[in-house]
Amino acid sequence: MIRLGLNVPNFGPTATPQNLRDWVRFAEDSGFALAMTSDHVALTPDVTALYPPPFYDPFTTLSWLGGFTDRLELGTSVMIVPYRHPLLVARSAANIDQFTGGRFILGVAAGWSEPEFSALGLPFRERGRITDEYLAAMIDAWTSDVVSHDGAYISYREVSTGPRSARSPHPPLWVGGASPAAIRRAARFGDAWHPNNAQLDWLRDTGLPALRDAAAVAGRPVPALCPRIRARLTADDQPETDRLIGFGSRAQIQADLDALEALGAEYVVLDTNPDHPRDRRPATQDWHTLRTIAERAQA
Repeated sequence: MIRLGLNVPNFGPTATPQNLRDWVRFAEDSGFALAMTSDHVALTPDVTALYPPPFYDPFTTLSWLGGFTDRLELGTSVMIVPYRHPLLVARSAANIDQFTGGRFILGVAAGWSEPEFSALGLPFRERGRITDEYLAAMIDAWTSDVVSHDGAYISYREVSTGPRSARSPHPPLWVGGASPAAIRRAARFGDAWHPNNAQLDWLRDTGLPALRDAAAVAGRPVPALCPRIRARLTADDQPETDRLIGFGSRAQIQADLDALEALGAEYVVLDTNPDHPRDRRPATQDWHTLRTIAERAQA
């Protein structure tokens, strides 16, 4: 059976410590397996148009929220890899995984905001190459006691690592994105592929075949499918023509989950975040949507 997760809004006027605690307590009490948070570092205007301030750092937030949960897995959907040095990310992720008894999942992607990259002094057009180099360095830091690296973007010699994560050899690494390069990256580095709002027919006919081909080229097992989808519940069925995955009646969303399970999905993360911040609903309404979907899925 698919394990359900949810996306916790760690940004915007309603993102307060109390609300963040309430979200993960709701998730654990309602039988969800996983709660994930988003990532931005420099809130440039293009970012705030979608994700208004304040924005809580995912590593700090999830480390703190781990103390309010007992079994819920916690993760990032997704951390933008080029924004932080890979040695720092590797240590932070391993620390959280230890503190939570092996309940941390690191979801990653290359990023999309050119102004944010510029604000951080990073070359936007090289973000894919930076991400690949940083992921390789992170995996090395997770699996070696002393590491050295001489690459195009980072160099260091004889750096001691640790402590190790609770899960061996490292916290589960979910790689996001749906471009050909992102799929190759997931096959090369990921334990799971974490596409966002990908339609079922595209997953079946394009995305998953590309993932299998890329895994064969990389000589690695095919990563698990762990997508994130909308959670937009409506009272009545929506027309199937051009219906977005995760949008519709309880029966339609259940059919989406069944189809994802048939495609081999292990987790599905439900995202109640609206397309525009002005449409943000109270948390209690989001929880009703999520609980209704979860109850149907677990029946």
